Amino acid sequence: MNAKTQRAVSRLLIFLLSFASATVTVNAQTDNGDGPKLQNPINVAYVKKNLRKAQPRLVFNRDIEKRLRQQLKTDSVIQNMYKAIQRDAAAIPSEPLLERKKIGRRLLSVSREMLRRVNMLGMVYRIEKDPAVLQRINDEVLAVCRFSDWNPSHYLDVGEMALAVALALDWTAGDLPKTTIEEAEKALIEKGIKPSWPANGENPWWAYGNNNWNQVCNGGMIAASIAIAERDPELAAKTLHRALDGLPNALHEYMPSGVYPEGSTYWDYGTGFSVITIAMLESAFGTDFGYGDFPGFLESATFRVLTKAPSGMYYNFADCGDRRGQNGDIVLAWFAKRTGNAAYFEQDRFLQPVDDMGRLSRLGGAGLVWLAQFEKEAAGSTPTAWQGGGSNPVVFFTGGADDPHQYYFGGKGGRGTVNHGNMDGGSFVFELNGVRWVIDPGNQSYEALEKTGFELWGKSQNSQRWTLLTKNNFGHSTLTVNGQMHRVDGMAAVTDFKDGAAPEATIDLSAAFGDLLGSAQRRFVKDGTTSLLIEDKISPSEKTEEVTWQLMTTADVVIQPDGALLTKDGKSLRIENLSHPGLRFSVVSLDPAPLALDRQIKGLKRIELRIPRWTMKHASETIRIRLVGE
Repeated sequence: MNAKTQRAVSRLLIFLLSFASATVTVNAQTDNGDGPKLQNPINVAYVKKNLRKAQPRLVFNRDIEKRLRQQLKTDSVIQNMYKAIQRDAAAIPSEPLLERKKIGRRLLSVSREMLRRVNMLGMVYRIEKDPAVLQRINDEVLAVCRFSDWNPSHYLDVGEMALAVALALDWTAGDLPKTTIEEAEKALIEKGIKPSWPANGENPWWAYGNNNWNQVCNGGMIAASIAIAERDPELAAKTLHRALDGLPNALHEYMPSGVYPEGSTYWDYGTGFSVITIAMLESAFGTDFGYGDFPGFLESATFRVLTKAPSGMYYNFADCGDRRGQNGDIVLAWFAKRTGNAAYFEQDRFLQPVDDMGRLSRLGGAGLVWLAQFEKEAAGSTPTAWQGGGSNPVVFFTGGADDPHQYYFGGKGGRGTVNHGNMDGGSFVFELNGVRWVIDPGNQSYEALEKTGFELWGKSQNSQRWTLLTKNNFGHSTLTVNGQMHRVDGMAAVTDFKDGAAPEATIDLSAAFGDLLGSAQRRFVKDGTTSLLIEDKISPSEKTEEVTWQLMTTADVVIQPDGALLTKDGKSLRIENLSHPGLRFSVVSLDPAPLALDRQIKGLKRIELRIPRWTMKHASETIRIRLVGE
């Protein structure tokens, strides 16, 4: 049996065991009680028997470290990335020690910086055993452990800080002064784990939540529990058990096919904490309890790859950032390690000159371990047409790696109430020849909004969130009816998908409009190597007054009798009005945006085709628009 077959069999067995394990306790707070679970044999006896005794045991263990040292002698990727880690570590001693300074309600930036410093310094110390590096780790640990608290009112801050301190203790493997170890273990208990057990006996909401908080906070608590297991085995065991019990609620969001509903940058965040948690469980217990093989989780690597457009931008739906960084994707590298798929291993980016790299990820030290564990089993490729379902379904059409036109389309369904969601069902982005012609307005600073008292996180129909152009349908390339917002809970589902030379996908938008329309079906077709057809079949209702077809762009626009011409960066794209030649497009400038709190995007405009109800002569109306490039 070859290595690839062994891995497949192992994954199947773990998955089957996740259903069969008699040790799993179903908690009443679990939202998806009938869904897949993780194996959960955790109790005090199990921890005492199965937890690796020797340090390091978080991400590292003796065998993993041995392999890393071997790869450092021969592998150019590992050598180059380690140089980048050395570069970042060398700059830390010139920076002041961290202080407990919040930004708004968050201490998160401080926790993240601590995690980055530990990843850089800790990796260098494991390889070089430099006393000066150990001293700086000691100083960093004492500084944060002497904070009054780690800001439990915003538990992400605690999760990241707990992971940082746990890694610092583990990767130094007893070399820190005993007084520092004592103080750090106490801090992990008093400032990390105990605040996660409220006095009223209830679990914190994130422990069984369905978003990235679950992954981050439970991951931090797992790290802290392993770090203090010998000191307080009862507290460690009950916290580990809760984490394995609650994590499936977040993992269900990857089902059925790997779409991360919070978007690509939140995939990086939530999934990054998932993979380091898996690595810690494997190194500490010899198993991840089925975590890495949870349905849809491994498939999410394909979703991540496809969200990266040829222009360097993301398909930035939900509260996603606009553009990826220059560095290689170390979270994706874990999936390459797990599957052997070279499509997930960004070798060229890992081999770029260190001076060209930006500051490394705060999980960069752990990432080096995953890079060293990668064994290529397949050249790997990503599909040129792909559809992923779930609570925020998406579709992609691309021209493939060798496409001279760099064709890229991403479209979506979903609803506003999804985590970090927007009123953007039916919206899309489109790139051709390296230009993003159709844009998503993306995300904007939470802190800048929150400090004004803006209620950013409401999910009701009248929540203040939906007044923002980045969040409502007026800022997205979709349909609007009667000038009203989409129904926040109206799910837009992908109802049909066809692969092949001319892939297509259909999204049912009916629920987004409620009784304002009888029905609405949006169909996307890649009908040529440089073209995209958008076909909307709508049935008006008694309440329908006007349907507006919208396209968001930052290109220059010239309205023409049969459509519009877009130009940008010396290139052009035609918008052809195939169905309503008697109606003309119009352009609404959104620079400046309507509200002072809106994100201001240079050159932003909305191209509209307004179709009054009185022009609709039949029970069903079809709007056909075609985008055609050079």
